[in-house]
Amino acid sequence: MAAQTEEGDCAREQTKAEQDVDQVRQRAVRDQQRLDSGAVTSPKDLENLQRELVSLAKRQGDLEDVVLEVMERRESAQERVAELTERTGAVQAKHDDATSRRDAAQGGLDDEAASVTKEREVVAGSVPADLMKLYEKIRGQQGGVGAAKLFQRRCEGCRLELNITELNEVRAAAPGTVVRCENCRRILVRTSESGL
Repeated sequence: MAAQTEEGDCAREQTKAEQDVDQVRQRAVRDQQRLDSGAVTSPKDLENLQRELVSLAKRQGDLEDVVLEVMERRESAQERVAELTERTGAVQAKHDDATSRRDAAQGGLDDEAASVTKEREVVAGSVPADLMKLYEKIRGQQGGVGAAKLFQRRCEGCRLELNITELNEVRAAAPGTVVRCENCRRILVRTSESGL
């Protein structure tokens, strides 16, 4: 925005400087025509007219230098605008790509969540109601995790290893019995990797 504003300011300044040059040039042409026409006969007026033509030529040269300087600044500003526009386009393209990738990933996550929710409903339907009620109660107390795997004599919920007494109690429990961790109170899920 700043570069575009600078370029616009330079364009206005260039137009103004070119108009000033045109005015001086037109006046010099008029004075030269008066001089060439022979309408001015007084030597003093002729001398003044010639001095004015010299002065106008010098003024025109100075103004043309100003026009050139402004044109250079404007060209530099235009290059800056082009460079920034290109960079903005590249950043916008990266942003659009990241947005589309994010949206695609979000869609994948939504699909996965829907699938997992359906699977959970099927599994929850096969679990006895009283066990499901206990699981939901513990889940609410333990930040969303009501059961944890017993892996190599360690509760994967609280990450603490069960002591020998607790392990003996778990070993002695019948396969269908609900066993809970003494530390975090989560339901322990026994597998072949439990280390019993």
